[in-house]
Amino acid sequence: MNVLITGSSNGIGLCTAEKFLKEGFEVYGIDLEVGKINNEHYHHFISDISHANTLPDLPAMDIIINNAGKQNSSDDITNNLKGTINVTEKYAFHPNLKSILFNASASAHTGFEFPEYSASKAGIIAYMKNVAVRVSKFGATCNSISCGGVITSLNKPVIDDEKLWQEIMNVTPLKKWATPSEIAEWIYFLTVINKSATGIDVLIDNGESNLNCTFVWPNFKK
Repeated sequence: MNVLITGSSNGIGLCTAEKFLKEGFEVYGIDLEVGKINNEHYHHFISDISHANTLPDLPAMDIIINNAGKQNSSDDITNNLKGTINVTEKYAFHPNLKSILFNASASAHTGFEFPEYSASKAGIIAYMKNVAVRVSKFGATCNSISCGGVITSLNKPVIDDEKLWQEIMNVTPLKKWATPSEIAEWIYFLTVINKSATGIDVLIDNGESNLNCTFVWPNFKK
């Protein structure tokens, strides 16, 4: 089976690509950076998803994982939302489709983060529901995940700051963040094992959003 993963060069995307390769899938990755996986069943394409006309022509994808995203950049909405739409509209709508997964964010629920980032991720959840209806005729599922803190290089500004990290842990009931490998397992479950849940967003944040609501970042003004 073919699986497409955007943002496959780092963090969650990289771990997800490795998970699907381990499970015997043919994996296609799209990223702005070069690929980091050396495997005959991994095919890497350097492309900017925010420009639809630069997306590569690929064989039919059984599974599509929209993971690519930017945080607190000048084009969060263009990349995170419009780019995700570009990928989905190009590759998703065909009879052999099995599932689609969108990587949204806990900030889509709380609004507690950078303004354009939060807006872009909230838009992804709304778009996911739209797509879920449209691909149901193929018997395909379509869901999203909304992660809270994840241990990635993107979050080093708070992970490496002892004071800020403690402030985060004070409002996180499970007193930890998820790892990229843990999120990859969620993605695999929702796209491969799951057959009946569709049009839902799964909040994975160690209780931070539902039980406490805050956002900690260097020089962030609430």
